[in-house]
Amino acid sequence: MKRTEIAVNHFETEPFRILAEDWMILASGDFGKNQFNIMTIGWGSFGTMWRTPFVMVAVRPQRHTYTFIEEHDSFTVSAFPEKYKKALSLCGSKSGKDIDKFKAAGFTPIASSKVKSPGIDEAELILECRKIYSDGFHPENFMSPEIEKCYPAKDYHQFYFGEVLSIQGTEKYRKKS
Repeated sequence: MKRTEIAVNHFETEPFRILAEDWMILASGDFGKNQFNIMTIGWGSFGTMWRTPFVMVAVRPQRHTYTFIEEHDSFTVSAFPEKYKKALSLCGSKSGKDIDKFKAAGFTPIASSKVKSPGIDEAELILECRKIYSDGFHPENFMSPEIEKCYPAKDYHQFYFGEVLSIQGTEKYRKKS
């Protein structure tokens, strides 16, 4: 897909829609060494923290991608046109331990411009991120009992803040003057 560089101050998206409804793909690892994995994400955030633009992703410890994001210093998040919804569903329901998710989903890994983690050629948006903070959720700090219901197995997410180093996207993601 044809993407161009988008400056952070010209990037525009609907964060609630792109994550919760459209979903995104998280990739982590090392493209050059052919050691990476992908997973679908529907939870996360975009924002500014420590005067730095960031993407925050959450990964449960039992996910295959957890090993990659723990061992490597970067990740990418990618958005796709609607026609890839079935592929995103597959990447969220199958493990990279059992199948080659790139091949099964029809995705092509590509080198990123600023990080070692791969992008995905079919994506209409790729954000390249360098990890800057990580921590686990602490259930004793949940202020709503509804949150605990998301963790019947007590498998609390680890969350990762990544400084946005590069954004490549279609015009759909460029702020209109």
